[in-house]
This record gives sequence, C-alpha cells and structure tokens, in this order.
Amino acid sequence: MNNEQRIMNNTKTSSRSRIFYWLPVAFCFLAGPLKLFAQKENVLINKGNQYYKQKKFDQSQQAYQQAVSDAPENATANYNLGNAQFRKNGFEEASKSYDNSVDHADDKTVKEKGFYNKGVALIKQQKTDQSIEAWKNALKLDPNDEDARENLEKALLEKKAKQPKDQKQNQQQKQNQQQQPQPKQQQPHSKLNKQQVDQLLKALQQRENEAQEKMNQNKQHSLSQPDKDW
Repeated sequence: MNNEQRIMNNTKTSSRSRIFYWLPVAFCFLAGPLKLFAQKENVLINKGNQYYKQKKFDQSQQAYQQAVSDAPENATANYNLGNAQFRKNGFEEASKSYDNSVDHADDKTVKEKGFYNKGVALIKQQKTDQSIEAWKNALKLDPNDEDARENLEKALLEKKAKQPKDQKQNQQQKQNQQQQPQPKQQQPHSKLNKQQVDQLLKALQQRENEAQEKMNQNKQHSLSQPDKDW
C-alpha cells in the first residue's frame, strides 16, 4: 500500500482522536496549578474551557481573550484562544494565536500541539508550504504524532500534484505571449526644410525634361530612315 492509499484509509480513523482530518486537536489544555498562573488567569481559562466543551465558542473566545490580555505570555491561554478562533473559521487569527503559544511555551507538549494546529489553520488558508513547515516542526518535537505525519504526507502529495498544473499554465502563458502580433515599428520620417524640398522638385523636373527631350530625338531619327528593301 502506497503512502497516498494509507493516508486516505487513515482519514476515517483520525477522526476518532481529532474530530476529523485536517481539524485541530479536540481538547483544550486546562489551566495548570495556581502557582503557575495568577488566579484571575486561571479562572478565565477554566471558564473558557467550560464554554468550549458546550460548543459556545463566542463565549469561550471572550474568556480566553481576556486571559491573554491579562497575561500575553500565557501559552495555554493563547493555545486555547486559537482553538476557539478556529472553530469560528477565524483561521488567520488562530494561526497567530498558535504562534504566540509556541513562542511562550515551556512545555514540549503545548509547543508540539501548537505547531500541529497551526499547520491545520494554514492549510485552511491554502498556505500549503507553510503548513508543511508547521507539521515538520511538530514531528521534530514528537516523531510519534501520527496525525501530524499523515497531514504532512497529504500536503506533500497535494503540492506535488499541483506543480505540473502550475508549470503547464506558465508554459501556456509564455506561448500566448509569443503568438501575440508584435506592433509595427514606425519608420523615421525625414525632416527636410523648404529649400531642400524645392531643390529636390527642381531636380526631378529636370530629369523629366531630359527624358522627354531624348524621346523626341529618337522619334525624329526613326522617321528619317527609309523603308526596308525587299
């Protein structure tokens, strides 16, 4: 079984752990012990998690956003905010939240899941190359993440399939440009002053007179010749 067949077969099983293929991880990280977070941040994150479980994504986003405002470097708050934004189809905003989570995460698991979810948000924006890099980073942190590996393989296959189409379009555009008629170049106009024009006309008239005089002489000469004897 090749990679593409394995990817398509695993699409069905992937949904059990992560909603379904291409979507981010289903769970939100819970707030850690109070000693790791200020109590207000902890309360807001847990509040957002409750709303998230109830699929009240507007309310959960508001709670996480408030937590991020209070503690911008809180990796968990940024990660959960990204999940809520993703659920509302805010893929660009979600990508930024996952970036913030990765940048401030000390926990390897949080960082790895941040890269994974960032890749999913990017693929939703048709940013294949960037999603590939995100999943590569996720696999560097957790080589056993099968979902990241499958998504990476699928993205690479899609990129490979797209390249011949792009090359064909570029070749067609080049041919069309070559086939387009080229504009004629204007011949430079000679600029003569009035005196030069008069001289040219006189020269032409003189040549015409000389030609006429020569024709008259030939005509007279031919008339003076006797008829041919037989």
